[in-house]
Amino acid sequence: MPNRDKLYFASDFHLGAPSYESSREREMMMVSWLDMIRVDASEVFLMGDVFDFWFEYRTVVPKGYLRFFGKLAEMADEGIKIYFFKGNHDMWMFNYFEKELDATIITNELTIERNGKKFFLHHGDGLGPGDYKYKFLKKIFRSKLCQWLFARVHPNLGVGVANYWSSHSRIANTKKEKGIPNPRRLEFLPVFCNQLIQKEYYDYLIFGHRHRTADMLLSNNKSRYINLGEWVLTRSYAVFDGSDVKLQYFKNPNVTAL
Repeated sequence: MPNRDKLYFASDFHLGAPSYESSREREMMMVSWLDMIRVDASEVFLMGDVFDFWFEYRTVVPKGYLRFFGKLAEMADEGIKIYFFKGNHDMWMFNYFEKELDATIITNELTIERNGKKFFLHHGDGLGPGDYKYKFLKKIFRSKLCQWLFARVHPNLGVGVANYWSSHSRIANTKKEKGIPNPRRLEFLPVFCNQLIQKEYYDYLIFGHRHRTADMLLSNNKSRYINLGEWVLTRSYAVFDGSDVKLQYFKNPNVTAL
């Protein structure tokens, strides 16, 4: 049996969208992927937008995803460390996964060092220049007051409204995003990374959020900006084998990174 010494990174599963049927199919693919990597994974980083919507009431959580949760529970019981990053779709995570899976919840960035390599990890939303409207809304949605007010809404209404938004989200229209992406849409994260590495060196700066895989050498010609892509079309992820990070595709070998 191989040593459990690899790190796995994935993002933007968007469970729950755009329909129950497609979400269930995606969930089964995720479970198969987790079953594959559990053989040699030491840590698994789920880097935001795991759910298209998530809100933890004090005694209620959104129903569904039992197979996904069950597989994560098996892995946690085997000693595999699991990290959940808050994305822009599932920023209302509190302590449910901490209690049930002994997972670590990451609100913003996480910096780690493994095997002599330094990592900067973040979902990717609200970074870099521009997008001031979202950055303002993010502060509101993450405020204790906003969370308290939403918790006063009955789950049937709150989750129902959220599911309606999901049906009109970017994921619901992902098929429209095929083709070569506009480089300007990816620019703000590399800009952020180039500014960050001027202050502190990182070997790998890994993000989700943009729904496009990328592996780019940054301005110092050493650090790499890596975007994990998404799981609605490409089922992409990254693995660190102790010496390097590589983008891979689960049961989709014909897709290549930008």
